[in-house]
Amino acid sequence: MQSLQRIVLRQQPLRHLSRYPSNILRKPSQLPTNHLRLIHSTRPGRQNGTATEPQSTSSNPQMSFPCLDALETRTSNLLNKTTIPKQTSGSGPEPSYTSGGYQTFVSPNPLHLDWGGTLPTYFVAYETWGTLNPSKTNAILLQTGLSASSHAHSTPANPSPGWWEKFIGPGPSYALDTDKYFIICTNVIGGCYGSTGPSSPDPASGQPYATKFPIVTLEDMVRAQFTLLDHLGIEKLAASVGSSMGGMQSLASGVLFPERVGKVVSISGCGRSHPYSIAMRFVQRQVLMSDPNWSRGHYYDSIPPHVGMKLAREIATVTYRSGPEWENRFSRRRADASQPPALCPDFLIETYLDHAGEKWCLEYDANSLLYISKAMDLFDLSKGVQDAARDRRDGYETRRNEDVVGGDLEGAQCTLTLPEQAYQEQEDVVGEEKSADVSSSARQPPKDLVAGLAALKNHKVLVIGVESDILFPAWQQREVVDALRQGGNTNVEHVELGEDISMFGHDTFLLDTENVGGPVGRFLQ
Repeated sequence: MQSLQRIVLRQQPLRHLSRYPSNILRKPSQLPTNHLRLIHSTRPGRQNGTATEPQSTSSNPQMSFPCLDALETRTSNLLNKTTIPKQTSGSGPEPSYTSGGYQTFVSPNPLHLDWGGTLPTYFVAYETWGTLNPSKTNAILLQTGLSASSHAHSTPANPSPGWWEKFIGPGPSYALDTDKYFIICTNVIGGCYGSTGPSSPDPASGQPYATKFPIVTLEDMVRAQFTLLDHLGIEKLAASVGSSMGGMQSLASGVLFPERVGKVVSISGCGRSHPYSIAMRFVQRQVLMSDPNWSRGHYYDSIPPHVGMKLAREIATVTYRSGPEWENRFSRRRADASQPPALCPDFLIETYLDHAGEKWCLEYDANSLLYISKAMDLFDLSKGVQDAARDRRDGYETRRNEDVVGGDLEGAQCTLTLPEQAYQEQEDVVGEEKSADVSSSARQPPKDLVAGLAALKNHKVLVIGVESDILFPAWQQREVVDALRQGGNTNVEHVELGEDISMFGHDTFLLDTENVGGPVGRFLQ
């Protein structure tokens, strides 16, 4: 066993600083001189920040880790406030998530949230395309996915291509015809592209909310959007259109405001979040929160948790595409087959995931990822869930009016504790979920979901699913369709793209202008 020795932290190479909580990551002169740690006195291959020959005899040479060196270099650059080169989008088909040049609506009234928190005032960033007609009846609300900004299409204020650039334009050949419709896209509450979120200043302190930001739901986000519509004088939307999280919000818009929404389009969405997608988002949050630089959300004056963000994005990217697409696109090819195998990115698929995380880890706010992904987990349009949320909101409102609400309720403090015993299988509990075959076309939606979606009974609804989607599998869109039809809706259109049509998985809604954009455009004509 190698010997250990005590060394003062400030005397160590900068690479060691990434292992400490961000609340002590300041300029070297600000670091405590009495902060000690134990390290190996002979770290193979490096000494005092420079490459050296290993100091101990070994049967094999020390392997290099350029991927870890890159992370340490970025930590060093962030600590020293060195400009970080912006990652380019690369050669893949992934769209840009550029933000900037948006308009801002500032609400004069507070937003009281489903779980008891309050935003005393809030901002909604939005962009528009097309012209609002005199009667204000041709507006379409375009809902975004988790990480997208309001920049769905280029504008004079921001000519960069938007995330739905090829789906929006003049004429019936586009999914959203700007000659006919006035398109509105917002950044959601909780986001980091202009709308109020964890990185926004709390009016009470002037400091970023961080994790003092209250829990939000997708329904809270929708209610904020409709206050924007009120501001614009739009009483009823011609349609609500959305994909992924936006597909969930599109359905929620119709359920919460049935008299204010015309047609509804939900692409690769669901009527309630299911365990697999909840599990994947949970793992992403755990990876991110385990980054010491996250510092329980209070990192805005220090180093952001870029390592956790990168890993979380890599996990997410695995769920966004499909195995067949990657088989065709990467196969088992290595980045450089002439080199020995490496533990850092080696196969092409590994270099792709590494790049996906790298280009995003400093572009998106970590706390926004946590809050918005949790809002997706909480989503459920079942009647019982919506009734409980309404009762909870009414109870909060009554207590606010009676001036008996304390800071604990308004802040929606989490008092949840971990269970004393690990999870054990509950074999005696068999519900309709457990006994159902989710791959079977005969699977029936829960009656509570049927009742919850009954608010859309008289709406024309288009639901699009993709067979190669593993994050929101096609059976989840079929569940929405079946629930709508069982609730009495006879105006539901259902499109399901097989793997022979699209292998892009969940991201099909971003890429396939013909098989996604085509049905949307025809439905809205």
